[in-house]
Amino acid sequence: MKVLILSCNTGEGHNSCAAALEEECRNQNIPCDTEDALRFISPEVSRFISNWHVRIYRHAPGLFRVGYRAAEDHPAQFHEGSALYRYLTQGAEKLCGFIAGSGYDTVICTHTFAALMVSEVVKTHLPNLKTCFIATDYTCSPSVKDSSLDRYFIPASSLSGDFLGGGVTSGIPVRQMFRSSVRKEDAKRAFGIPADHKHLVMMCGSMGCGPIMSIARRIRRDLPDDQDLTIVCGTNKQLYRRLQRRFYDAKNVHVRSYVKDMALLMDSADLYLTKPGGISVTEAASMRLPMVFIDAVAGCEEYNKDFFLRTGGAVTGQTPKEIARTSLRLLSDKDALEKMGDALDAAVPHNAAANILSEMSEAEEEKEELQEIVEFLRDPQKFTALGARIPKGVLPVSYTHL
Repeated sequence: MKVLILSCNTGEGHNSCAAALEEECRNQNIPCDTEDALRFISPEVSRFISNWHVRIYRHAPGLFRVGYRAAEDHPAQFHEGSALYRYLTQGAEKLCGFIAGSGYDTVICTHTFAALMVSEVVKTHLPNLKTCFIATDYTCSPSVKDSSLDRYFIPASSLSGDFLGGGVTSGIPVRQMFRSSVRKEDAKRAFGIPADHKHLVMMCGSMGCGPIMSIARRIRRDLPDDQDLTIVCGTNKQLYRRLQRRFYDAKNVHVRSYVKDMALLMDSADLYLTKPGGISVTEAASMRLPMVFIDAVAGCEEYNKDFFLRTGGAVTGQTPKEIARTSLRLLSDKDALEKMGDALDAAVPHNAAANILSEMSEAEEEKEELQEIVEFLRDPQKFTALGARIPKGVLPVSYTHL
């Protein structure tokens, strides 16, 4: 098996999922590469879509919400033959050449755009290619049902009714760093947090969107001296500068830009205040880290929020004031935090990347067996040799159509 993983640069979630799969492939000595699917249309298209995705997420989340709802309400815009379908699959020819030239026999898609493109490749050029799609949110996103792949891997069995054929429950892949843990006291010391302090980590995606400043001000106002708040701004440099100016004299408020070792920071946390991105909440769930949600973007994230609220591993509030109050209350409630951690541990499947690779290995065997049957049925001499042992009427009258 030689694996190509196709992601898209629309937020870090899809790329993080791809990284987790590539990590597991390396662990199993499976040849593997990861590519941006949109670059097969053109590098310019990839940059354009990525840049506008970031701008909308960060500055106009309401527009993203409206766009996502429109896609749900008008699924025909992704149907084969539509203008959008043609646009998203125009890189299929180039992708096909790349797959065939590099010798990949398995393609894993972590984004719906990639799934549409690969569906076109299979339909027109490479019918024996083994393919799958991994849902990186706790819902069946628009356009998934317009793709046609071998397997659809889903985050939880309760979502099977939303996916083609029910899907295969695997969980969402997260990197190994989020599946192992460091002692909380040691992790706190690594970030300059006293070991006996409660620690609230606040992050609103890699793009630093949402009402972070408003919530942080309210938390700081009532934050006890034995509790610390760390705010991660990700790639949002403007937010980082604003928060530094606002909290420069607050000893128990720590403002950080981009954190490379996010797993260690989450190990240090007693509570995680975040927007419900599919990957980030799965990483937290894998670490049994209770969450308070900021409903910053909605769209697919609204389904993620609802899923984890139902599990009991997360809570939310309607306003920045309510979110701040809820966070401070939970931070002081050890029993509630422990129950939320237990609920998260039971909510998501573990070892998702390994589960997916195992399933795709089985898919490889199934396709090989099917090909052997097809070749057998196409060879009349083999029927002649076995004819005496095959009861009359068992074989179809016409098998050559295979």
